[in-house]
Amino acid sequence: MAEQVNLPILYSFRRCPYAMRARLGLVASQTTVALREIILRNKPAHMLEISPKGTVPVLLLSDGTVLEESLDIMLWALRQNDPHNWLVPDLGSLDDMLALIEEMDGEFKRNLDRFKYSTRYEDADPEVHYALAIKELTKLAERLKTSPYLFGNRPALADQALFPFVRQLANADKDRFTRHAPASLQKWLAERIDQPEFKSVFGTKWKPWAPEDDLVLFPEEPATHAL
Repeated sequence: MAEQVNLPILYSFRRCPYAMRARLGLVASQTTVALREIILRNKPAHMLEISPKGTVPVLLLSDGTVLEESLDIMLWALRQNDPHNWLVPDLGSLDDMLALIEEMDGEFKRNLDRFKYSTRYEDADPEVHYALAIKELTKLAERLKTSPYLFGNRPALADQALFPFVRQLANADKDRFTRHAPASLQKWLAERIDQPEFKSVFGTKWKPWAPEDDLVLFPEEPATHAL
């Protein structure tokens, strides 16, 4: 029996850090969606129809609104329900967190991609880009010298939005990351990976969606706050 959808629809790819970011926001906000796991080489026609750029995550809301950026999905979900106060950091403001996320999504992500996928970029030197990526991470490590999280004594939006990308660099060469990344950052990353929210977004391997499939809820347990 094919799915009957009256929930927001999330097109996602389990290993994509942008999609992880979006799913983290949905879990934290207790917002239930219909999950459609994709294969990047075989993207569903409906996903490309609503979002021609063809990247995940994509969230189709019940009113027809399409959210195509991971951070926009996090913000949308958490503005409906934010029980952990991710949008209200212990120190600083939401604008401060958004500025840090934007900064790291720029140079850090650029160097991360050119290290991990160097063959895709003309003249990319993985050694140079690894060193530059580590240098960018010192911005986070400096914050972690004075507090256990990026904006104070509890995790907030910046921690949750950025750690999937730090994890991606760490996993690309774990021994090297252990040698070169600041100890405070490694401790922070390990805790983020061990948090219940991450286990919810990465612990299940979903099969690729097909139009004839039954509905797959995310989070797996129906949330109390569904939109």
